[in-house]
Amino acid sequence: MAEILSPAGTPSAGAGAGAADGLIKDTTTQTFMDDVVQASQEALVLVDFWAPWCGPCKQLTPVLEKVVGAAGGKVRLVKMDIDKHPEIAGQLGVQSIPAVFAFSGGRPLDAFAGALPEGEIRKFIERHAPDAFSGGSGGLDAARAALDAGDIVTAGEMFATLIEQDGNDVEAIAGLADVRVATGDLEGAQELLDGLPADKAQHASVCAVRAKLDLAKQSEDAGDIAPLRTSVAANPDDHQARLDLAVALGAGDQREEAIEELLELFRRDREWDEQAAHRQLMTYFEAWGPTDPAVKDGRKRLSRLIFS
Repeated sequence: MAEILSPAGTPSAGAGAGAADGLIKDTTTQTFMDDVVQASQEALVLVDFWAPWCGPCKQLTPVLEKVVGAAGGKVRLVKMDIDKHPEIAGQLGVQSIPAVFAFSGGRPLDAFAGALPEGEIRKFIERHAPDAFSGGSGGLDAARAALDAGDIVTAGEMFATLIEQDGNDVEAIAGLADVRVATGDLEGAQELLDGLPADKAQHASVCAVRAKLDLAKQSEDAGDIAPLRTSVAANPDDHQARLDLAVALGAGDQREEAIEELLELFRRDREWDEQAAHRQLMTYFEAWGPTDPAVKDGRKRLSRLIFS
């Protein structure tokens, strides 16, 4: 592919420590050497040539940003408005936009034109950065970030890729099970967890997903909150009604109230039904995580009850 020239018309001699600080940024003719050529010595850099009047560009750029964000820092995206800065696009022979060029080692390696779908963009990146979407904690962190952001499809793909590379990656298996719980595929999640060897079944991430799975199953059978409230108010010692109310509240994501009812049940009879209140509290604490405010408060109050 064409050699990139500096604004003065001569090949770049290198730009020292001019690599881009962020994963996604805009560039100009003057900063292109630092933002792209020099930065591509450290990581794969995609250059998105676009213009404000270009409809397909507006479709492509958000997808590019999403895919680069999922690459765990292994790919960077640099955007160039060709209306303001036409010189580099001209040197590269860009004839239509959107056009995306992949740079590595200071030189352009490959390119595509048009608004490709997300899957094709990922394949394009993987041709030049095979480990962009997997491997190490970076791949796991990116997959978890996608799941936390509600991007279930991307998270599922990323966890599945990690499992393909290492079938014993318990974190990835737990992550994929978490995805299946989020999509309502409870049987699929259960199958993944049941397939784990005994020495991995008690891994923290597995226990957390198993708790989420238990809650999802409970939610399917949870009763209506209003009549359960009425039953508890009519008979505060109706332990089953109080437990059912706590489950219904948890299914409705009313976490503080759910924990409140379970703590009250524990206070009234901690041994009832093989410590059902304590078991349900542990399920909530595991599923909702230690940083959840309701969990933090609930743990403190439970400790006070146990040791009072």
